[in-house]
Amino acid sequence: MTSRGKVVVRNATYERDWGSLDPECDCYTCKNYTRAYIRHLVKTNEILGDRLLSIHNLRFLTNLMERVKIEIENDNLANFRDEFYKKYGYQD
Repeated sequence: MTSRGKVVVRNATYERDWGSLDPECDCYTCKNYTRAYIRHLVKTNEILGDRLLSIHNLRFLTNLMERVKIEIENDNLANFRDEFYKKYGYQD
């Protein structure tokens, strides 16, 4: 899960991708590891790969729920939902 949609790190596309998993994320994984390295870990069945992805996914979901809470308080949840779906790649 990323701010721009689902990323499948097993895909060959990320073999030489030296960027962070999600440039908009502030988690430990995104600050310290590249997509290529995480892909390598996952492809070689290293447990560190799963741990790094779990760290990222938990932070992503925590940030998302914090944002949902703010949008509910501001009575703006419907607009946020539409914005999120568009950014995440969901189509009507």
